[in-house]
Amino acid sequence: MNTPNKLTLARMIATPVFMATMLIDFDYHYLVSLLIFIAASLTDMIDGKMARKYNLVTDFGKFMDPLADKMLTTAAYLGFMFVYSATNPNNYGIQITIITFIVLFREFMVSSLRLVTAKAGLVVAANIWGKLKTVSQMVGIIAALFFFSVTVDFGGLVSELGFIDMAQLKCICDIIIMVLFWISTVLCVISGLIYLKECKDYINPSK
Repeated sequence: MNTPNKLTLARMIATPVFMATMLIDFDYHYLVSLLIFIAASLTDMIDGKMARKYNLVTDFGKFMDPLADKMLTTAAYLGFMFVYSATNPNNYGIQITIITFIVLFREFMVSSLRLVTAKAGLVVAANIWGKLKTVSQMVGIIAALFFFSVTVDFGGLVSELGFIDMAQLKCICDIIIMVLFWISTVLCVISGLIYLKECKDYINPSK
């Protein structure tokens, strides 16, 4: 197994660790989950560049790399769905649930299409829209984890500084998080429709 594929597997292994640190309540757990997510996201950037630069692109990498991305981002969305549903009095819990459903629906559809095309001997690599979707998701998740770390992990310190009311800060952070998540969701839908269009010739309900 080459190095890019090892990095992909490392990202998959890091996913449950990331989710555990996000959900288990201990000191600075959002900061820890943020650092793990950033490290895992960097492996996504490194393994792709390394594979292309040193001609190490494999069918395994084409299939598993986007799958590892899906596992990581989906874990984050599920974590935020739990957090917002349990702690937020506004409708953000409903919004993140809808967002998570759309993301999961798209990912299951694309994964199914990949299996169908693979059976026909075609490995569909991620297109530019899929990459934009992934980047926007990671940016949104990193921002969300950062805001949670500021308002929860370091909330006491921020309150003592007195620059801004904590309730107001949380409100602003939640709005930014939802805007970023909805932007990535729109890209998620667009990339999913493009995958569907590209693979329509391999879909035959009569078989």
